[in-house]
Amino acid sequence: MRHHRLFGTVLCAAMMAPHGVWAAPHSAARPVAHHPAPAAPAPAAPAPVAAPAAPAQPLPPPPPAPRGRLDGAVTPAFYRLDLSVDPAKERFSGHVEIDALLHGASHYVYLHGRDLNVTRVSANVNGRKFTGHWKQVDDTGVALLTFDEELPAGQATFAFDYDAAFQDGPQGMFRVKVGDAWYSWTQFESIDARAAFPSFDQPGYKQPFTVTLRTPKGMTAVSNAPETDTVDDGAQTIHRFAQTAPLPSYLVAMMVGPFAVAKGEVAPTPQRDKPLPLRIISTQQNKDKLAFALENSKSIVAHLENYFGTAFPYPKLDQITAPVMPGAMENAGADLYQDNLLILDDAATTAQKRAFGMVVAHELAHQWFGDLVTPAWWDDIWLNESFANWMGYRIGNEWRGDLNIGAGALEEGFAAMGTDALLAGRPIHQKIDTNAQIDAAFDSITYGKGGHVVAMIAAFMGDDAFKAGVRDYMAAHRYGNATSADFFASLAKASGDPRILPAMQSFTDQQGIPLLTFSGGKGEYYAVQSRYARLGTQAPPQKWSIPFCVRVEKIRQCQLLDGEAAIISIIVNGAMIPNAGGTGYYRFDMPQADWERLLAISAGLPGGEALAVADSLWASFQAGRARPALLLQMARTMVNNPDSYAGAAATGWMQTLERAGFYDAPAEAAYRAFFTRLYAPMLAKAGFNPALGAYAGEDAESSQRRAQLVRKMAGVARDPALLSTLAQATGAWMGGNKAALDPAWYGVGLAAWLEAQGDRMAAAKSLFEQALASQDPLFRPSALSVLGASGKADIAQWLLDDAKDKRLRLSERVQLVMGVAVNTKTRDMGYDWLRAHADELLSGSSGIFLASRLPQVFGTFCSVEKSAAIQRDFGARLAGKTGELELARVIEQVRSCGVLKDARAAEVSTAMVRAK
Repeated sequence: MRHHRLFGTVLCAAMMAPHGVWAAPHSAARPVAHHPAPAAPAPAAPAPVAAPAAPAQPLPPPPPAPRGRLDGAVTPAFYRLDLSVDPAKERFSGHVEIDALLHGASHYVYLHGRDLNVTRVSANVNGRKFTGHWKQVDDTGVALLTFDEELPAGQATFAFDYDAAFQDGPQGMFRVKVGDAWYSWTQFESIDARAAFPSFDQPGYKQPFTVTLRTPKGMTAVSNAPETDTVDDGAQTIHRFAQTAPLPSYLVAMMVGPFAVAKGEVAPTPQRDKPLPLRIISTQQNKDKLAFALENSKSIVAHLENYFGTAFPYPKLDQITAPVMPGAMENAGADLYQDNLLILDDAATTAQKRAFGMVVAHELAHQWFGDLVTPAWWDDIWLNESFANWMGYRIGNEWRGDLNIGAGALEEGFAAMGTDALLAGRPIHQKIDTNAQIDAAFDSITYGKGGHVVAMIAAFMGDDAFKAGVRDYMAAHRYGNATSADFFASLAKASGDPRILPAMQSFTDQQGIPLLTFSGGKGEYYAVQSRYARLGTQAPPQKWSIPFCVRVEKIRQCQLLDGEAAIISIIVNGAMIPNAGGTGYYRFDMPQADWERLLAISAGLPGGEALAVADSLWASFQAGRARPALLLQMARTMVNNPDSYAGAAATGWMQTLERAGFYDAPAEAAYRAFFTRLYAPMLAKAGFNPALGAYAGEDAESSQRRAQLVRKMAGVARDPALLSTLAQATGAWMGGNKAALDPAWYGVGLAAWLEAQGDRMAAAKSLFEQALASQDPLFRPSALSVLGASGKADIAQWLLDDAKDKRLRLSERVQLVMGVAVNTKTRDMGYDWLRAHADELLSGSSGIFLASRLPQVFGTFCSVEKSAAIQRDFGARLAGKTGELELARVIEQVRSCGVLKDARAAEVSTAMVRAK
């Protein structure tokens, strides 16, 4: 789960994401250390002979540079990495050797390297040494090696000496100063290993690595395999690591710094007869906060071993944190996480514990599904992430059922439907031809939709059959590469049902959401499928093979709809639930009377079914069908659902309409009054005390419910008494009384405190200073987020132009600009600033935004005119770049929202004013 470089979801990611948010079997008693990787090809002679001088005649022209997959002329077999890494310096250096097989004679070799200062290149082929020349030929990191004398076919060893700059953000080899110390980490997915060492950087090449790291004395060094030897050599320490199992370059990890380390082990399990070494590794300010992650990672490993039926695939597990990592990354044996995903304790909020369980389970599932078995090419990365997303929620729920983690999978899937409803999009499984297309595969379609589709197929097949298919797939491709077709074949084999393959492919190989329109009643319903489309959009005709289940009371009926329509016969009277369990990746619609019967029981629906109801009713409104009165009825009833996900979904649509500007002034006042009527009695019953530990030991759902109530009453209803309580407690906390405010309330409390200050600009600058002076993984990002989202024009302008400090990290600068650009009160300022700085931002790794994420900040606009402006201002700038698809999606989203607002805003405002 990358979840993802700057704006991930988790939730790889990621979050999330990035993102990532943002992410699989063998004999139980044989860990990978007992399976040595294939031996590296050796030179034919022990003493290389220098190649003769270069010929005088000109060389033939090189073949065209690959824009995506390499041409296969060279197959790497073994890497030896020897890097000198001092995080306090601006650059690192290395010597890299790659043993490989040359399939034909040539003067030229294409491989990967980005922004590397390569000072020496040589190739030893069949015992002869050839001197080469390095040239990077495009900005995605394709490099050309040119040899004056033609290299013959055969076994070769390529050698490189080079140095390169550390990155400021989480890509390649990056560094951050935390307190008074510097640390460095690596983050290579998808194509950033090439920014750290010369490589054949694509997932289909899996080979062993040996890693040596030369660091300042006293540093801790981490890589994928166990450290085997540590030698002090003057002012430096040489760290040598065991040979890895076969890995693609994107899963290699190298971390260096004065880390705090908590050590433990995972006890033997039925699948593994020896303890598994386990460490939690973080920067020094977190040294006393590692115990929770250390203890709770153990049971997650055990649950995963039980599911896959095999031992953990690698000889040790390190879980490492970095303060600027957005989401997490599944490096084999050395997972990397955002600080606050692992730095927590038993007093942490339900939301933080849910994130820990889901993301750790996701990343550790990848150790099998992604690391042990790896996609052959990036077009199958969806399978990695979709399966791991599903597993993250499933195994997280097994770890702590009381946290209700599992329902989050469906919440993420239904959220992805907002993107999948657009005509500008892509299928889950898409062809990837160029490097620029790779990062677009790490989005909500891969994580949310893909995970939901996996859940749907698993539910239709049955848990045991689906698990058998997964195990068959893993056994067939262990330590190798595989494709989606291989996975589908294993599922079809395990199920014995030939319909599984076309059903799965109908969801993975075409974009869009099926809409099941129900009619009938009195024991017999009809369901007709079509492609869902929003108001003002004409979707092309499509057909899916849809595994769907309906329920009336306790009677449940499932079938596979592979034609245009189906008949459902259920004799029991009562409200029909058209997506029983909520696992189906489809939307539904039905006559108003059926909606009213369904909404009347929505407070008692299981969480997944309630989420399905909320999503489909909201989608019906967006398509121009459901009336606002039905949405208001849902708000009144479903808000009482005890499931925290369902309770939040009951009124989430109202906040969406407010941000989009649907309410006129009387309707906005009525909207806030409506929230007060709904939530004030609930918060009064739950009680609220912002003090540290006031609700320690409370059950998870009650704790999460209170958090939601406080945020709605403070952020929407703007309850004066609550805001005053929060502001006073936060002021006391900032004045030194650390018992006055629990970390659960940092965000909402700091926002209330800032709003209450007479001189808000002075207060904002003070908060900015306190944030940068802190290394707390909860307070620092909360404070910066509150500043970015203040909605105050003067604060926003200061943040955009003048809030500069060497302690402000690159990712934090992104956070501040993004906050300004997405807040509805300052988004025009943010947009103008981004337009003025677009060329700088898109110029490369020095920019504060990656092209793939920049368009997302425009998604809160809702106007046909604004969609045209976004196309005019950014279309040409992102053409052919990674962000091209995301920009097209945002433009359609903004236009579609504008069409809906023009058609229905008056109707919405009238209904809101009349609401009781």
